[in-house]
Amino acid sequence: MLNHLMRDSSDTRIGVIVNDFGSINIDAMAVAGQVDSMIPIENGCLCCAADASEMDEMLERLTDPELRIDVVVIEASGLAEPQSMIRALLSSTNERIVYGGLVEVVDAAEFPDTRIRHPELDRHLRAADLIVLNKTDRIAEDERPRLLETIEETAPGVPVLTAAHGRVDAALLIDHRPRETSGERFRQLSFADVYADDGADDGGCAAGGSAADECADGHDHSDHLHAAYESVEFTSAEPFHPRRLMEFLDSRPAGLYRAKGFLHFAGAGAEHRFGLHAVGSYLRFQPSPWERDAPRTTQLVLIGTGIDAETLTKRLVECVAAAEEEVDETHMMGVLRYVDEAD
Repeated sequence: MLNHLMRDSSDTRIGVIVNDFGSINIDAMAVAGQVDSMIPIENGCLCCAADASEMDEMLERLTDPELRIDVVVIEASGLAEPQSMIRALLSSTNERIVYGGLVEVVDAAEFPDTRIRHPELDRHLRAADLIVLNKTDRIAEDERPRLLETIEETAPGVPVLTAAHGRVDAALLIDHRPRETSGERFRQLSFADVYADDGADDGGCAAGGSAADECADGHDHSDHLHAAYESVEFTSAEPFHPRRLMEFLDSRPAGLYRAKGFLHFAGAGAEHRFGLHAVGSYLRFQPSPWERDAPRTTQLVLIGTGIDAETLTKRLVECVAAAEEEVDETHMMGVLRYVDEAD
């Protein structure tokens, strides 16, 4: 959705804060070259990776009048706590910043199962000003009304927009303003409430230790959604064998929920960089030409619960193509089956 926003907003200068749950900032790479100004945040969720003063510093950089930025988009990790981020924005001392609302993107195909595992996501929906029910092309027609009904019951009054491939009218998002609503909405909190520690939310912690640890300022964020997850990063300068990668993806462990990154294939696939997006049972590759003089490197981030980093790394190493191996078009067929030409 962020990529479509970048492409469809040629008359608007957009600054972006991009947050990745992992030390390789795949999301920042995906939007690089399209955004007018960007600040990447790696290896942690924004809700705990930046306190209010650090958020202010980032916003100060992006709102420098010389950049002529019209809108700042904060693309947080899907595991981040929206309440913490909203509070950090509300407590900003930057007079050029006005909070424009929270857009929550819901994966239509994965939402029912994910909601069972993480009932706290209901709270995320209720914090939203706009909910985008994305990937509606992946569900049956009769499933859509049931999903919309569930969302309406969970977050009554929050408008819901359906979409496929993240295609949302850029003007809708850029012009979006918070709705006038009851004092229970986060943007209506007094500053005393903003700074209060209610025991269920840290209000923005500095990064420190693993996701389940306490933040550096002593706040415990073990109840945050991201506390149950861990990430594994993998980088290889040697190209992958496409068939062995597909064998890995087809047999990935149940706890491995998310895989994303960029792939360098040997042989027939060598002329393109393949973006990888895997969420639950969803898998898609996005080929694009390599940039001139860019290093042809595979960079992957795997996110899940109870995953064995050593085993996953070993299996990925086994996907590397040997120097003497020939990789032709037939070996690429498994990958190309998951390329959406329309996108």
